[in-house]
Amino acid sequence: MEDYRININYAKALFLVANDEKVLDEVNRDMREVYRVCCENHILNTVFANPFIREGKKVAILDDLFGNDVSKVSKLFLAFVVKKRRAVNLKGIANSFIELYRKHNNIVLSHLTTATELDGEALDAVRTRLGNYTKKDIELTTTVDPEILGGFSVEFDGNMYDATLSTQVAKLRKEFSKNVYESKL
Repeated sequence: MEDYRININYAKALFLVANDEKVLDEVNRDMREVYRVCCENHILNTVFANPFIREGKKVAILDDLFGNDVSKVSKLFLAFVVKKRRAVNLKGIANSFIELYRKHNNIVLSHLTTATELDGEALDAVRTRLGNYTKKDIELTTTVDPEILGGFSVEFDGNMYDATLSTQVAKLRKEFSKNVYESKL
């Protein structure tokens, strides 16, 4: 719980500064990159968690990783987080910022699981249907899972719609396991 409060408070501070400086979209792009790097690099997280590595070294590591690829606001914020000894929370802070950005821009994160890869036209159709249903913009991630046999499932805004063939087969199997036939003999 404590980490959540730290993450959201730092994310809100960055959000307010980025909004005031009118660089919200750039900072969102930067925080997505920071989050991606922190998710993919376990050694980086270990370095940030190590109290024996000095602040200057951690700032240098962040500068080497992101260099001129991030905006001035993001670069200053990353250095500030390290100075406040919250580098270990960088992944959570970046994720909290992304969630704040989505909420501010009325964007819903949705996850689509299908049995086969969908083309762009089908993905656009799913985005459109979900957008019409939620009255929000849709950020869609996809997963291919051949074990669902066919159909799709989609998760969005705390809801899940499951139209997979594997679920339908499981329901039928359950129904047939009940013996509703009574012999008249």
